Amino acid sequence: MTRIIADISISLDGFVTGPEPGPDNGLGTGGEALHTWAFSEDPADRRILREATARSGAVVLGRRLFDIVDGPNGWDDTSGYGAGEVGKPAFVVVTSSPPKSVRLTGLDWTFVTSGLPGAVTAARERAEAASSDNGRDLDAVIMGGGATIGSALAAGLVDALTLHLAPVVLGAGTPLFTGGAPRTLVNSGVTATSTATHLTYDVPR
Repeated sequence: MTRIIADISISLDGFVTGPEPGPDNGLGTGGEALHTWAFSEDPADRRILREATARSGAVVLGRRLFDIVDGPNGWDDTSGYGAGEVGKPAFVVVTSSPPKSVRLTGLDWTFVTSGLPGAVTAARERAEAASSDNGRDLDAVIMGGGATIGSALAAGLVDALTLHLAPVVLGAGTPLFTGGAPRTLVNSGVTATSTATHLTYDVPR
């Protein structure tokens, strides 16, 4: 069964970027510390990254994040979602209008203009198709940015939330949670490594 998984790195004070993020400073000032775990040689970090990307049948991201990863200082063959792993998932971008061109032409991009629910539905369909091709259940992953994940949680589109809690206090930046109705999640897993505490919660619908 395909699940919708929101997956993002976060600081101890609740930010998913540092201050002043932008096209040339995607994670904001000091925000690189949030993703130290993803480049760690700690065996547990490597396992978590490998297992997460292996389960990804499709990945959802917002347009602002797409512009960063597809920009001149964005992803390349050695960085980005699934880099160095076997295969890469389809990517679904929530946007008001598709870009005129795409730099990362080696990846499978779908641009959805009908809103976040439509993008999640498209990602689920792509993940289900990939599951059939691979003979095992794959997830649709919402990787960000923070506003996209926050909106998905508020709209009840998420089955599970994975947070990679970095031991850093950024002081400012892009918050993951910006209000809304109280929610109680169900703790379903925790792994502490030398660079982060990896937390997984089931999200009751």
